[in-house]
Amino acid sequence: MSRSFRTLAGPATAEFVVQGSEFIGHARPVESVEAAEAFVDWITDEYADATHNVPAYRVRADADGDLLREYSSDDGEPSGSAGKPALNVLTQQDIENVAVVVTRYYGGTNLGVGGLVRAYSRAVKDAIEEADVIEQRPQEHVAVTVEYDDSGTVRGIIESEGHEFDAAYEADVSFDVRVPLEEADAFRDRLRSATSGRVDLE
Repeated sequence: MSRSFRTLAGPATAEFVVQGSEFIGHARPVESVEAAEAFVDWITDEYADATHNVPAYRVRADADGDLLREYSSDDGEPSGSAGKPALNVLTQQDIENVAVVVTRYYGGTNLGVGGLVRAYSRAVKDAIEEADVIEQRPQEHVAVTVEYDDSGTVRGIIESEGHEFDAAYEADVSFDVRVPLEEADAFRDRLRSATSGRVDLE
């Protein structure tokens, strides 16, 4: 049985300065380890001039929720002073499917291991606070393709059920719909019956 979990409502950043060093916490909800790593790479490129970009993530790697992948790196900071404290915040708040990167611009004063632990923890906490934590049920992507004649009906059903979706209007109309796992089969059945089976589902 799929279960709900705590994650972030959306991406957020938070910044502050400690003894001249600037810390920027970046947090984002992600759906896969690949997405987490892509986010880490993007921030690292975006802030390539920073002294450190410290990543951490916790991602539920399968729909049944048995496999939780956790990762962190100190990115050149003293061992245990950066990545682990960042990951610990995610663990303590029991947040999943989230990636964080803390960017640091060195300000000329060494903070010591204790100071670094506090700063990296705070950067993650502040970013999470900005983002808001929400309860989410595991979802699956349902790919829906229909002809134009049926697209209004299908879109109406998707919107009435409140599912998030992306639509592409080309030769046919395709929808990428995110549906809670336990509702996916009923959702597919409803689309089939509303279109008399003229819908293509993946």
